[in-house]
Amino acid sequence: MKKLFIKFFSDPWYPIAISAYPVLALLSANVGQVQPSAGIRPLLVSIIFGAVLFFIVWLFLPGRKVHKAAFLTMLLLTLFFTYGHAYIYIDEQYPESNYTIWLAIGWIILLVLAILWATRPKLTFVSSASTFNTIAIALIIMSLWQTVSGANPQSTNALALENAPIDSKLVPSENPPDVYFFLLDSYARADLLSQAYGFDNSDFINELEQRDFYVPRCSQSNYVRTEISLGSSLNMQYLQDLSDVFAPDSTARRLLWDSLKHNAVRYNFENMGYETVSFSTGFAWIDINDADHYMSPPPVSSGMTEFEGLFLRTTAARYAQDLGWVDPDYILGVSFRDRFNNVFDNIENIAQMPQPTFSYIHLISPHPPFVFDPNGNPTDPADFWNEQREYPKDLYQKGYLNQLQYLNKKMIQAIDTIVENSETPPIIIIQGDHGPWLQPKDKRMWNLTAIYFPDHKDTLYSTISPVNIFRLVFNTYFGGKYDILEDVSYFSPVPYLYDFSEMPYPCDFPNN
Repeated sequence: MKKLFIKFFSDPWYPIAISAYPVLALLSANVGQVQPSAGIRPLLVSIIFGAVLFFIVWLFLPGRKVHKAAFLTMLLLTLFFTYGHAYIYIDEQYPESNYTIWLAIGWIILLVLAILWATRPKLTFVSSASTFNTIAIALIIMSLWQTVSGANPQSTNALALENAPIDSKLVPSENPPDVYFFLLDSYARADLLSQAYGFDNSDFINELEQRDFYVPRCSQSNYVRTEISLGSSLNMQYLQDLSDVFAPDSTARRLLWDSLKHNAVRYNFENMGYETVSFSTGFAWIDINDADHYMSPPPVSSGMTEFEGLFLRTTAARYAQDLGWVDPDYILGVSFRDRFNNVFDNIENIAQMPQPTFSYIHLISPHPPFVFDPNGNPTDPADFWNEQREYPKDLYQKGYLNQLQYLNKKMIQAIDTIVENSETPPIIIIQGDHGPWLQPKDKRMWNLTAIYFPDHKDTLYSTISPVNIFRLVFNTYFGGKYDILEDVSYFSPVPYLYDFSEMPYPCDFPNN
């Protein structure tokens, strides 16, 4: 056994392992943002690429010396997989410089030097195989551990937070209502849309009110970013009171993301016999992919995923994009449109399910990328950012209002479909998790809220914030005894998401 082990680590297989590492490293760097399964196809392609390159180098190398071929292949793979990272770094640091040609020339010089050095007659690289094998396998194990430990929830049916206010005594009625929670990412309150963009959203608000929705004119989110806003909303508690982990000097998000998937609202509904419905968002950390009904669109029509497009940009193969052979931005647009349409294509199916359902429907809209015009025609996301992939204020406003207007139309259609296909009048919550980007921090919490509470509209109030919405749902319809908390908004900076400072709660509208 010892001899086999020694022989195994003496054979030069490290180029194959090294060709797998860039994909695994990118997955670990984006843990929580993408599902680990997104790396399967690029991993296979990368390994095959490394193996083919190894064979070609060995085939054309004088003397066909396998250890020398392995070392040269490792150098070539390193140059190939690091090129895009260097490109991105220089682009971010020196956006105005004409670096493209010089970077390519520099990499060509390194390529020539690598070939000249590795092919020197006196160098055999036989003794270095075990060292490089060990390094390669260590890199792979490290990346796999980071990916698996960061992606796996603590347990399937457990809450991450001991202090989440679960009520095991809730009682559903004989014909319990379906509950729909539409989370519209970055959807602003009407007065902010008017002040910031000169946009009148009264037609949409009137359409909602004609359908007996309550639209509080003074609603605010409790927090400024999606993950902390949702963590509070779905656990019906301020984060400061949920766990000591959420301390001002902490940047950890693992427990926060776990609390989104295994939250108090979900547990309460499941405990009452409800089935859960959720949709793919493209962001693993907000996907409840272990819901009873998890709905994801088929693979994008282009055949390439967003993660694969990102991986492409980090390698020398990014020139396939520059030459127009592959367009990752187009793929991004297709992916987001597919997920958006998948939600509205399935609304009627959900409404017709015989069992009571709690549907968590997170739409990445009007949040960027901007992929729709006001009539639902596709737009190119790259039309709304600059060369550094940042959003200038004017282009952000244009793309945001485009998507908001189309989203308004789809939401009214969805509401009508839900009501028409529901035997028991449903509960429908429409909530922006926060306001739009590029606004003063005191206005970043000005979010849209619209609530359909059949026969109990009088329990709602004009300054309601997300932390109290589900408390009211359970109190009003299921016999809950939750206290209604004071409605407070907190700002926090990146990356210290839990360094909260209380923000004012102003409103230009009269109370309603």
